[in-house]
Amino acid sequence: MAIIVFILVLWYGGLFFQTFFLHRYAAHQTFTMSESMEKITYVLTWVFQGSSYLSAYGYGIMHRLHHAYADTDKDPHSPKYDKSLFAMMWKTKRVYQDINKGRIQVDEKFTANVPRWKNFDLFASSIISRMLWAVGYVAFFYYFTTAWWQWLLLPVVFLMAPIHGAIINWFAHIYGYMNFKLKDTSKNFLPFDFLMLGEAYHNNHHKRSNNPNFGGVRWHEVDPTYIIMKILNRLGIIHLKKVGT
Repeated sequence: MAIIVFILVLWYGGLFFQTFFLHRYAAHQTFTMSESMEKITYVLTWVFQGSSYLSAYGYGIMHRLHHAYADTDKDPHSPKYDKSLFAMMWKTKRVYQDINKGRIQVDEKFTANVPRWKNFDLFASSIISRMLWAVGYVAFFYYFTTAWWQWLLLPVVFLMAPIHGAIINWFAHIYGYMNFKLKDTSKNFLPFDFLMLGEAYHNNHHKRSNNPNFGGVRWHEVDPTYIIMKILNRLGIIHLKKVGT
């Protein structure tokens, strides 16, 4: 039972900070927050993503490239141009690392105002940090595993952030329904998004990329992350921007 709870905490905790911080804040800037709160969020993202920590800078720029070039040969990740899910994940990893390490030049329109805490990213993305998390995960499994099959979940813990991205970047461009007819293949992967905290409403998001609410087009499209964001906005922790600004 402890292993299942552990997986769920890391799944939804890591996913929340990926969609809230990396996606809706770093890439699309649908809200603002103070500098100190931004740094706290960086640390919390590292805590929940652990060994698969993603930089807000690399993620934000790569995601902007995805929107600009969705389903073209310039898209960092597209089932239309990648032969398999694993080929897409490897290409995504390469593009992400090239951005972070400055190996490719990116137009200023994709880098404008993307948050960057370089020293923290260097630490959080380091081999030492990732290995320490990995050792911690293995230790947790060693002490709390009650059945052999639970060890099969360990790779999921190691690669959780890439798995989150792959689910949307691959499956939400192949399966699902569309509320909007667009030039790309984005779809709403799930009618009730209990799994991806609103990320599954991918077609809605591609149509309204500056809208913090990924759901809301149909009655059943409830975006859990947006509900949390509204609460944080009420508390003054973040400040949601008006849609279209």
